[in-house]
Amino acid sequence: MQEILESCCLCPRNCGVNRKNGQTGKCKASANIKIALYSIHQFEEPCISGEKGSGTVFFSNCNLNCVFCQNYEISQLGKGKEITIKRLAEIFLEQQERNVENINLVTPTSYVPQIIEALKIAKINGLKIPIVYNTNGYESLETIKMLKGYVDIYLPDLKYADNELAKKLSNAPQYFEIATKAIKEMIEQVGTPVFNDDGIMQKGVMIRHLVLPNNIENSKKVLNWISSELPKEIYVSVMAQYFPTYKAKEDKYNINRKLTACEWKLIQDEIDKLGIENGFIQELGEHEEEYVPKWEV
Repeated sequence: MQEILESCCLCPRNCGVNRKNGQTGKCKASANIKIALYSIHQFEEPCISGEKGSGTVFFSNCNLNCVFCQNYEISQLGKGKEITIKRLAEIFLEQQERNVENINLVTPTSYVPQIIEALKIAKINGLKIPIVYNTNGYESLETIKMLKGYVDIYLPDLKYADNELAKKLSNAPQYFEIATKAIKEMIEQVGTPVFNDDGIMQKGVMIRHLVLPNNIENSKKVLNWISSELPKEIYVSVMAQYFPTYKAKEDKYNINRKLTACEWKLIQDEIDKLGIENGFIQELGEHEEEYVPKWEV
């Protein structure tokens, strides 16, 4: 399976570089797994974190270049530590021993073949809890299909319906078409959400959308697509936690502030108008920075 790294086409960039020979593409990932943190994470949606927490593994490097990335130290600057496939399998089992609700793979796209190998090892050695694939949504259909049978819960972003905005803020051509096709494949694989008696998701898809200031129309278009194109049982998480960081502090991107109460009210009204009932809507708060972990392996 790792042969794909010899001419990497894991994501829509299709860089074609030989990562096994030390070449790197747009995401800057080598053939070696690199992680920035594994922890018990309490700040996911209630049906993901529950009371026990989600067993997150944050992977370094990313195939997007979001100017507003709150995790830019690991996604863009490559902070982290290289580990083996065997060690990743051990981390999965260690997280399970901590009694977490699930294994949460955060920004995993660049390492899918290695992750699958690690999951095989971990499952042979007793890994049983759900596997969450926590992604920016810029995924190739072929890579998502590789994950069939290994992932229980897909947690994709749907950042943009406006492709010009996607190019400007994330350098992601055709983001909307690519992400929506990937999301439909995810739903095809795992179906509509299934929960245990404690209300914790065991299988299914939950789509996340981060609302950006000065871009309310983009968010409305995202919500309208979800409402019109997907089963009503699919969960949606609409987030208000944006704050300007990394390159977003530059005026030229026009997102150099937090959301206003008026903007957030427009989003809430749109959700009500569309009749979206399943999911979560964040409160507009003052402590957005608290959602960013401290990076340490």
